[in-house]
Amino acid sequence: MIVPIVYNCVIIILRTCFTAIGLSYLPVWLTLDYVSDLMYAADMTVTLHTGFLDQGILIKDLTRLRKRYLRSKHFMWDLVSLLPTDFLYFAFGFETPLVRINRLVRIPRLNEALDRMETRTSYPNTFRIIKLMIYIFVLIHWNACLYFALSNYIGFGSDQWVYPNITDPMFASMRRQYFYCFWFSAQIFTTVGDTPLPIREDEYLFMIADMLIAVLVFASIVGNVGNVITSLRDRDNVFFPNHELVKAYLRSHHVSKELRQRIDNWYQHLHINKKIMRENEILQQLPLHMRTEIAVSVHLPTLSKVTIFQSCEKSLLEDLVLKLTPQVFSPGEYVCRKGDVGHEMYIIKEGKLAVVADDGVTEFAVLSAGNFFGEISILNIKGNKSGNRRTANIKSIGHSDLFSLSKEDLTDVLSEFPAAKRHLEEKGRQILIKMGMLENRAEVEEVEAEKVETKIERLESSLELLRTKLARLMVELESSNRKMRARVEQLEMRVAVLHIRLPPDEEGGEEGSGRQDGVGGEADWEREEAEGEEEGVEENGGKQGDNNDVTKEGDGESTKSTKDLTERVAVGNKFDLKDSDCLKGKESDGEKIIEKGDGRPGKGDGVETEPRNHKHDPSEEGESVDKEYQRRLRRKRRAGFKLKENKS
Repeated sequence: MIVPIVYNCVIIILRTCFTAIGLSYLPVWLTLDYVSDLMYAADMTVTLHTGFLDQGILIKDLTRLRKRYLRSKHFMWDLVSLLPTDFLYFAFGFETPLVRINRLVRIPRLNEALDRMETRTSYPNTFRIIKLMIYIFVLIHWNACLYFALSNYIGFGSDQWVYPNITDPMFASMRRQYFYCFWFSAQIFTTVGDTPLPIREDEYLFMIADMLIAVLVFASIVGNVGNVITSLRDRDNVFFPNHELVKAYLRSHHVSKELRQRIDNWYQHLHINKKIMRENEILQQLPLHMRTEIAVSVHLPTLSKVTIFQSCEKSLLEDLVLKLTPQVFSPGEYVCRKGDVGHEMYIIKEGKLAVVADDGVTEFAVLSAGNFFGEISILNIKGNKSGNRRTANIKSIGHSDLFSLSKEDLTDVLSEFPAAKRHLEEKGRQILIKMGMLENRAEVEEVEAEKVETKIERLESSLELLRTKLARLMVELESSNRKMRARVEQLEMRVAVLHIRLPPDEEGGEEGSGRQDGVGGEADWEREEAEGEEEGVEENGGKQGDNNDVTKEGDGESTKSTKDLTERVAVGNKFDLKDSDCLKGKESDGEKIIEKGDGRPGKGDGVETEPRNHKHDPSEEGESVDKEYQRRLRRKRRAGFKLKENKS
């Protein structure tokens, strides 16, 4: 549809304004008019059979296609563009081709065609420039035709601004008329300004309109050209690394001139030979399956040349081709050195590499396109004498293009293909046997046995350490239990002492002493406890030997903690004995004992004391005290007997 639409856009206005051109070639114009009309009708037929997407499914049913097209607005516009307005020639004459102006309704179809061509062409930036030039040409053409028509209306040669008098032979030819008007319009739209000044009001209005349009045209040209240049720059940045930034970095850090020259040569090689270093970034926007297909079509033949990957399943190779990374090496640059740990293997795509001695001069072999090396270092084969290290120095003779496959990428892919992993390891083992780089099985088994023995010794030492810690914890647990039992018995004795009451007639006399016992007695209790601790340490110093010997096997801190616990148990026992004797003495003297702390009612270790002003019955108080005394005395005698037994 580009040809008929552009034809109507150009010829209709040309024949309307330049009547001499229209009448001179009338048979040609009429023939082209009806050919373009036939193309319009053919476009309607094609559109009627063009499928459309319904929920992602391409609809091809002719009935649905016809119904959809006939009910759409596009059909109405297409029908208007084919109305037979040519019959108006009989009313206005053939010198008025403006009757075919309805053919310009198809201009949106032209935009659609150009947009589709832009997405399909391999050179979109060039196509954008061409499309912009077509638009500018049509605009200048229309302005030139209108300028000639306005000059005809005002009068040719009436002033300097209009077209010169056509009676002049120099300006009488039709070709000169069109070229002069086109040049005049181009000067206005390009804002050159070298045009005659207008004189009439009509001329001023025409110039004002042209200048406004010229501003938009100029802005459109600058904007589109800027977008094209930016797109080209972005393309270069994606295809090639940014050389300017690298050069600025090298200058700021005062890198040697020789190294800078090598880097410049490397960049020059990339640009001249169109080497692409960032394939993954270029194809990143594509779906994964499309990227896989592209990588398979580009790199699979190269990967299939590697011996260890031959006869592998296709799915494994398809995963590996996505991991290949292109690399370019400059002349004299080492790809790998002898003794380096191998992290990747290399496949030569283009160029030559030499296997050289340590001096870098003596050449043992030359590798060319299709060769590969370093495949054994990425498989981790047991018994490899080189230990996954490089066994040779490989240097690039000229500019060499290689593909690298890292060990990590191969490991990730092989984790999903265990059968292929075993197959590759077996192939690598056979290659090592041919090279004499694989250790004997007996040696390998001996090394593995030594590793197992070392692991067993390490486990035994760990087990012995755990046993020692367990023994220390058991001793600490036993000591803690003894301490808790002694403390419980001690608290029971104190509770028994605080529950004893004196007769009411002695309450007043002993009230002050009870208070003194509550305040000063606490100091006596603490003093007796300290003395008991010193005596307990001396008496029990040698009786904890067995336990201390056990804890010393663990560490010194556990021995100290066990000894402290034992001393505390002894102190508790002695304190309980003293407490029992003190209880008997106070019972015989008839002294009243109150809980330590303050003497307020309700304050004590769970003992409820009666208010001070409460009156007691002497007989009932005596009987209750006597019974409580006998019961507490029997309990304390039993507790004292147990404490003596524990002490012994």
